[in-house]
Amino acid sequence: QLQLVESGGGLVQPGGSLRLSCVASGFTLDSYALGWFRQAPGKEREGVACTSGVDGTTYYLDSVKDRFTISKDNGKNTVYLQMNSLKPKATAVYYCAADFTLGKLMPEYGGRLYELGNWGQGTQVTVSS
Repeated sequence: QLQLVESGGGLVQPGGSLRLSCVASGFTLDSYALGWFRQAPGKEREGVACTSGVDGTTYYLDSVKDRFTISKDNGKNTVYLQMNSLKPKATAVYYCAADFTLGKLMPEYGGRLYELGNWGQGTQVTVSS
């Protein structure tokens, strides 16, 4: 069964950095498209970043481009989201997802097309002074 467990969230001041991790179990990540999503209180889930399992091409939500980086370590079966220059509006629960089809994880769909697995518990990121 496809299982993903997120970690690495926390409280950080505006302008700070965090690196989120997502460990896969029950399958290997290297042939999957991977994505990060977030959901703030009272708001819909939002796509943040995704990467192709074929050629590693990455896509980002416009507001996080040049500040966030999605990457993966196949040896550790882990996908990461490095977040720099964090802003208070980044406060949300962050989730990862894996799918055979990159298109389903594109940020503009907000995870609505994701159906391969269940959403995990996520990891809370709070950006506040």
